[in-house]
Amino acid sequence: MSQVLASAVVKVIKAATPINLGLFLVEVWGKEPYDYTRRYEIQAKSDTVAAQEGIRRFVSEMEAMDAAKG
Repeated sequence: MSQVLASAVVKVIKAATPINLGLFLVEVWGKEPYDYTRRYEIQAKSDTVAAQEGIRRFVSEMEAMDAAKG
């Protein structure tokens, strides 16, 4: 299995406050051979945390795809 390389862009749907998590739309795309695009709605403390979670989910999906291929 090769390393999964990905980038992300975050759009704020609802900004985080000191009391509540924010809601973010995170678009993640990978580099070959994982050249897919995924979009996730993520609740997080900040856009940075949302981006990290989006990339984590993307990597997890790509690793699962590789595992299913055998």
